[in-house]
Amino acid sequence: MHFVFVPGVGHGGWCWHPVGQRIHAAGHSALALTMPGLSLGDDPRGLRLVDAVDHLVGEVERRDLTDVVLVGHSWAGFPITAAAPRLAARLARIVFYSAYVPLPGESMASALGPETAEFMRATAEASPDGTIGMDFETFANNLMPGEPAAAQRVIYDQLLPTPGGYVLDPIETDGIYTTGIPITYVLSENDRSLAAPGLELAARVGVQPIMVPGTHEALLTHPDEVTKGLLADLD
Repeated sequence: MHFVFVPGVGHGGWCWHPVGQRIHAAGHSALALTMPGLSLGDDPRGLRLVDAVDHLVGEVERRDLTDVVLVGHSWAGFPITAAAPRLAARLARIVFYSAYVPLPGESMASALGPETAEFMRATAEASPDGTIGMDFETFANNLMPGEPAAAQRVIYDQLLPTPGGYVLDPIETDGIYTTGIPITYVLSENDRSLAAPGLELAARVGVQPIMVPGTHEALLTHPDEVTKGLLADLD
């Protein structure tokens, strides 16, 4: 199988490398994508959610990948949901890992509630390049609570501000519910960052979550366990 990994906001393909190497060792191929605007030196101005979706679809098609396990972390639930109908003939399974399962017409910002949505919109409008960043305290307390400070800092220092359109644009498709592609939901036990309980998000796609230890960033702190969770429904 070909695993295609999509990272969450602020993250690049680097965050999937520990899991991807283990997936490769298990006999599968692994591709970790970085969305436009999230590589050091990229120009994030004007990027919209559709640009991330088009990039994902384009990379899978350009590489002519089939039998694909499409895996999205956190915000990546949005682009993988939008891309799934366009890639349906190439997909073997879709995996949400501690990820948003968006409702039709929902954006990541609106999923987090009206106050957060307004804050994100104002932040993007005030930024010279239209991006939204995250301060260290918010990251440590919400994405990596209880983890060693050194680990929190080294991961935080890899993050880049996210193009505002990625989190403000609503998703325009509900096609993931009608493709018939098998879906898995893997959930970190101590994830405090999701807009809704993980059980509720998994129920949106009709599954029970596969639980793994760790926080929202367990793909970096617990890669063995996350890899096991991703492979569980393939056995």
